[in-house]
Amino acid sequence: MNKYALIIDYIRNLSQEKKIKTGQKLPSIRSLADKFQCSKLTVVRAYKELEQEHFIYSAPKSGYYLVSKHKKEGLSKSNIYFSTVLPDINILPYDEFHHCLDQAMEKYKMYLFSYGETRGLPSLIETLRKHLQNYQVFCKPTQIVVTSGSQQAASILTNLQFPNGKNTILVENPTYDRMIKNLQLHSVRTIGIDRNFHGMDLNRLERIFQEEDIKFFYIVPRFHNPIGSSYSMDEKKEILRLAQKYDVYILEDDYLSDLDTDSRNDPIYSLDTTDRVIYLKTFSKILLPGLRIAAVVLPEILVSQFLRYKQWTDIHTSMLPQGALDIYINNGMFKRSVTRLKRIYKKRMDYLKNICNSFDREVLDANIPHTGFFLSMKSTKPIQYNVILPELSKKGIIIKDIRESYLEKNQKMNLIKISVSKTDNQQIKDGMLSIYNYFLNQ
Repeated sequence: MNKYALIIDYIRNLSQEKKIKTGQKLPSIRSLADKFQCSKLTVVRAYKELEQEHFIYSAPKSGYYLVSKHKKEGLSKSNIYFSTVLPDINILPYDEFHHCLDQAMEKYKMYLFSYGETRGLPSLIETLRKHLQNYQVFCKPTQIVVTSGSQQAASILTNLQFPNGKNTILVENPTYDRMIKNLQLHSVRTIGIDRNFHGMDLNRLERIFQEEDIKFFYIVPRFHNPIGSSYSMDEKKEILRLAQKYDVYILEDDYLSDLDTDSRNDPIYSLDTTDRVIYLKTFSKILLPGLRIAAVVLPEILVSQFLRYKQWTDIHTSMLPQGALDIYINNGMFKRSVTRLKRIYKKRMDYLKNICNSFDREVLDANIPHTGFFLSMKSTKPIQYNVILPELSKKGIIIKDIRESYLEKNQKMNLIKISVSKTDNQQIKDGMLSIYNYFLNQ
């Protein structure tokens, strides 16, 4: 067992043996690093994992505290986490990437004593240019900017003045909840277009493009969060055609492209010949969530303005993780890791599909993609989330409130979002059958 796992077990045992009480402060990061003879990064990783499980919580400038020591009060190993977007820690390449960080510390140490490039580490930019070709994204290195996660890129684009002179942002409804919060934070006018199991109404999309001053359309074409489905190539072509016709830019969030097993499922960017699409790719979801490295591929007309904005907000993205990612990709580690992740998540989705095929669709209709993290299930009746979420939680099944993914939180909804990013087959089976039986008995 690695030291990261030992630290998690140690904290759980402190709670189980009542050596630490609810609300009591946990050992400091430094003390645990000394105790287990490991780096502080390893301790932080263990604490962040426990925090994601709501087993502990952090207080700024104070430390970490225990949420609950009893199973019925909080979450434990027996809980099934259908709520998290974080990948499975047991299959992430932590040790390999830690090695790359050590190499990056030596190779790029000169960057630690000065401000780096706003655009990103030059060697990583070139590496990304070649790497993105695997996704059918062909661009110049001058079009690529490295950002501190995808939401930094989205935030900058939200504030930029686009050549079309428009000010309204269109999003799919539902969509990635952090994007909604990002737009609300900037008080930008945002409207939505419904997306369901079968995609969106393209006639409705054309009317919106025609009648509203849409600056850009934020879209997750494949492995949609929270629905899980992907658009067909014909749908992508039509969306792009309408954007070109009505002078609308597209912000394409292709966060899980690495897991796609369909070689023909290319991004919208690959179809664009008029510099209409902005391509956004994060490396956090399939590498390490704490890495906070993303790449945005911009139309050339937006590059200089984007760089000016980024320069005056953070000067540059942290150089050390950039250097580590550069080494990780060039050494072939990234490719090997992605191959493994593809296999694992494809098997999980196949297993899930076999379970859901036995469900009565009049009770729960499941929309299951061929791979990825997410799927959604639709009830024939509006769901009372304030009731069902606590009820399932009592059964040890943790589900995220999907209302956070909608612009309008008060509308009637009948969807449940399921993430299998951190569940094994037994948990998938137990959890899905419990959810189905709950609705069956309503």
